[in-house]
Amino acid sequence: MTETIQQTDRPVDQPVEVSVSDLTVVYRTDLGELPAVSRASIDLVPGQITGLVGESGSGKSTLALAMLNAVPSPGRISSGSITVTGLGDVTKLAGRKLRHARGGTLGYVFQASQNSLNPLKTIGKQLLDLGRAHDVRDLRALVRRAAQLISEVGLDPDRVLDSYQHELSGGMRQRIGIVLALVLNARVLILDEPTTALDVLSQAAVLDIVRRVHRDSGLTTLIVTHDLGVVSEIADRLVVMYGGPNPEEGPATAVLHEPSHPYTRALIGAMARIVGDISAARVLPGRPPDLTTVPRQGCVFRDRCPLAMPVCAEEEPELVQWTPGRRRACHVEPTGVLS
Repeated sequence: MTETIQQTDRPVDQPVEVSVSDLTVVYRTDLGELPAVSRASIDLVPGQITGLVGESGSGKSTLALAMLNAVPSPGRISSGSITVTGLGDVTKLAGRKLRHARGGTLGYVFQASQNSLNPLKTIGKQLLDLGRAHDVRDLRALVRRAAQLISEVGLDPDRVLDSYQHELSGGMRQRIGIVLALVLNARVLILDEPTTALDVLSQAAVLDIVRRVHRDSGLTTLIVTHDLGVVSEIADRLVVMYGGPNPEEGPATAVLHEPSHPYTRALIGAMARIVGDISAARVLPGRPPDLTTVPRQGCVFRDRCPLAMPVCAEEEPELVQWTPGRRRACHVEPTGVLS
């Protein structure tokens, strides 16, 4: 086990499939290079579903793309490492090794399912293109594997493989995205907003499929979402992001029921309610920072935090363990109780 992994305050005998350590991703702008992700550290454990949550613009999707070393220009990974079992540091991979890592080890389902599908080719032809790009010798076996996965997600393989993307519903396209991400036997599944733009029934179906495929295939899964309802249904562990850093993480149930960081509390307090006192929901004041407004010094949440102190403007809080299995980055002493 590497030193980077040991710095994450979890038991040293707990296996880790992906270890993101002190990752910073910057984008080139007219004002210089500005951070979209700042010193983020996350571990993905085999057999666990990890939820990565935060408001739009918090850096979630950028972090997910960084795990594939696929940050689009003018962005780049400026520091940190992303260590994957069997691959090493993904930020150091290039060419064929990187191409084979994407799909071969790391499967990615895009936020808008149509973004991963070619509107000019049938799903079957896109599957064959994927196989050729990864030097698959037995394409017939690849098609059989895909047909099996398509059946497992509740669709008709013959119909799907002969269809164009416009002939499939949003829920069906999302399921095909999962199939294409796993057809090369990826061990890590990354889903970026898998339920966005789907109706309630389709959302439930997709989450059920993710849960079942994760369990049956023994995957390491990361779900990127702004929807706390999604992670409450499916995640084992929760990582919260805000303005680039990740201020809190821990077991999903513990974080949702006893949030420690003021931002996590605000997110939960702003959730819509369909039972109980619906007026109890509170809008999170202010606006999340963008690349040009994120503070360069101190805590990035301080301008919206009701508990901010002078030190919050001067020193960036470190992400440290405050109770077994839970970490937080805040100058305010933890209470662990949502008030």
